[in-house]
Amino acid sequence: MAVGVTEKELRAMLLALPEAEEVMVEAWGHPTYRVRGKMFASTSEGSPKVCLKATKETQAELLAADPATFTFPAYVGRHGWVDVALAGVDRGELAELVAEAWRLTAPKRLVKAYDAEKALPEE
Repeated sequence: MAVGVTEKELRAMLLALPEAEEVMVEAWGHPTYRVRGKMFASTSEGSPKVCLKATKETQAELLAADPATFTFPAYVGRHGWVDVALAGVDRGELAELVAEAWRLTAPKRLVKAYDAEKALPEE
């Protein structure tokens, strides 16, 4: 199990999702990742973590399972978001968490189209 993800790999994961875009928030001084204007992830350049949208249930499970990798973020933690330490997370697990954050944010039709496309057998 390969543990640890670079900022470059994370950015690629975030932007690989349909209609995902990076939006710099000048007031915050760091990029956010959005789908149709709604934020599903936030990072800080040079920061060893990413903040992802999650359900409160998922947040509780992650915090209990690995408190060194998953932490409660300021401001948005009360809404279910979770901070993920890039050095401690498995690439596959992070990819699932990123996709789930996107799913929680994207319009239902876009999620349905994405899921249908992923279900197609590869040639």
